[in-house]
Amino acid sequence: MGMMFLVLLCFRVEAVYMKYKDPKRPLNVRIKDLMRRMTVEEKIGQMTQIDRRVASPEIINKYFIGSLLSSGGSVPAPKASAETWINMVNEFQKGALSTRLGIPMIYGIDAVHGHNNVYNATIFPHNIGLGVTRDPKLVKKIGAATALEVRATGIPYAFAPCIAVCRDPRWGRCFESYSEDHEIVQAMTEIILGLQGDFPADYPSNFPFINGRTKVAACAKHFVGDGGTINGINENNTVIDWNGLLHIHMPAYLDSIRKGVATVMISFSSLNGKKMHANYDLITGYLKKKLKFKGFVISDSEGIDKITSPPHANYTYSVQASILAGIDMVIIPDKFIEFIDDLNLLVKKNVIPMSRIDDAVERILRVKFILGLFENSMADPTLANQIGSQEHRELAQEAVRRSLVLLKNGKNHDEPMLPLPKKAPKILVAGSHAHNIGNQCGGWTIEWHGLSGDITIGTTILTAVKNAVDPLTEVVYSENPDRKFLKSNFFSYAIVVVGELPYSETVGDSMNLTIAEPGYDTITTVCEYVKCVVIIISGRPVVIEPYLPKMDALVAAWLPGTEGQGVSDVLFGDYGFTGKLARTWFRTVDQLPMNVGDPHYDPLFPFGYGLTTIPIEGKETQ
Repeated sequence: MGMMFLVLLCFRVEAVYMKYKDPKRPLNVRIKDLMRRMTVEEKIGQMTQIDRRVASPEIINKYFIGSLLSSGGSVPAPKASAETWINMVNEFQKGALSTRLGIPMIYGIDAVHGHNNVYNATIFPHNIGLGVTRDPKLVKKIGAATALEVRATGIPYAFAPCIAVCRDPRWGRCFESYSEDHEIVQAMTEIILGLQGDFPADYPSNFPFINGRTKVAACAKHFVGDGGTINGINENNTVIDWNGLLHIHMPAYLDSIRKGVATVMISFSSLNGKKMHANYDLITGYLKKKLKFKGFVISDSEGIDKITSPPHANYTYSVQASILAGIDMVIIPDKFIEFIDDLNLLVKKNVIPMSRIDDAVERILRVKFILGLFENSMADPTLANQIGSQEHRELAQEAVRRSLVLLKNGKNHDEPMLPLPKKAPKILVAGSHAHNIGNQCGGWTIEWHGLSGDITIGTTILTAVKNAVDPLTEVVYSENPDRKFLKSNFFSYAIVVVGELPYSETVGDSMNLTIAEPGYDTITTVCEYVKCVVIIISGRPVVIEPYLPKMDALVAAWLPGTEGQGVSDVLFGDYGFTGKLARTWFRTVDQLPMNVGDPHYDPLFPFGYGLTTIPIEGKETQ
């Protein structure tokens, strides 16, 4: 009887002990052990990412859902606190952990210029401004700050960075691109080390790496050629030969993989007529086999639907084409049951081999293990104070002042207008973007397309000006003053802040690249009566040449985010202007596309252009 008891006890210990749950076991042992225990349904669940709006712990448990996301504007509550986010993520995680094998889910979010879905988060300049700085170390710091704020809400996965090389500013996503020059984009992949952490010297090459609970899994996107579409039309066709693709659009992916990026997202666009979501040669042949990328490949949101025209016309085919092409995780915000059923059927019919499913699941589990989700599945509430922290806002303020480009300074070279005097009897601040935090932040802020108005906590340029000037200086704000008002006041100078209204993706595609009304009228009217500096808030170069002679000074501020104080820091000479264009500024849209190195290069302001100023004595420059 005693012997039998010992045998039963051994069986009991063996049953309880699972190698995949033992952090002391090698990574590959844990992955293999877990996969051999998984059913087809559990594996397909791992390949499925759904939006939080259609999720519940019960759904996650029933369908073995491996991943959730917050798409743009998908939040647990308006102005939700870090604690509210954490509670939501943890509830979903409980659903995943209650499954038979207890595989934790991974939650992803678009944190593309800070934790931009979250109220009171630090919103950094969009990538178009960061490219101006040409400073990988600064961008790495921004990645680290963003990772902390994302983790503060219990989320371990950020869909960033966008490493597109925007070759035509008419593209609605051009503000997500660091530059038209691939070398600047390559340098800025340093943000991955900020998001994920520095990997040890002896770490395997091209292997995903995430260094602990204050870091997140990053996502290099959108593979590949998304910034080169015809006429800059979003999700359109990029026509380019192999050498051109390797020279312009591919280099930043090599850098990202070398830096251990955990995931790669596929582009909505086509390459020479072939939808990227169905491109086996590039996803499996090049990315996975040639570059030896070991993380997982994720679709864009409903990206597989768009393999057909119209979208979703033959969904079973789209599932088949995308999975066989090499996509491992598919974002289906809503209709996930159809995806799961179709993929199950395709596997049972041997249309999609089990080896392809296993490749996908192995990659997904690899990232989950490296993230430490099996050991630390639940969110860490002690990071909640990182949201919008003073340290992060100061970093964003630094990024703003270094991203500004001074394009004109005085109508006469001998009489520069900037820096502005802080002591003046009365000054005018005008324009639709002077006192509007939403316009200042642009798209991908609180909502998918962004919003005008007081959408989050930050400092507008008007407030920043008031903070900067002498207490005795009267600051008058008029959004669009008329001639009578301008004639009846004596202003020492005017600061006119105008630009584009918030947008993202296809909504932002523009064939005319003009600023929002009444921006040009405001420039014309104010600059006729008052010495003026014009600040352009935009996601790309815009039409400005006809109005340039009217201005005394012109500043490209891009989409600076929440910390408008960075603008006044440079306007008033506390710091010098140092930014250099990372994009060509065209004269007319008829010239587009036009990039540095093109044979007929005749820009208004060339790539690399930017006037400098010296800080006023007593202040230090960067």
